[in-house]
Amino acid sequence: MAEKKEKELNFEESLDNLESIVKKLETGEVPLDDAIDEFNKAMKLAKACDEKLKNAEEAITKLVKDNGDIVDFEIED
Repeated sequence: MAEKKEKELNFEESLDNLESIVKKLETGEVPLDDAIDEFNKAMKLAKACDEKLKNAEEAITKLVKDNGDIVDFEIED
């Protein structure tokens, strides 16, 4: 089965793949060309995770009022 693209992975899958790549690279036993490829994959995964986190943050900082208006979430003192 073909591996999902970074954009198709959910956040947890992307993070798991990123952690796996980091562990592999930390061993220091990866040939340079392979390490460069793995690093590039890791950067794409990190970017995808960052985008998903930003989207999630944006979504949860909005509130819907009774009239349907969307407003920013604010904590009252």
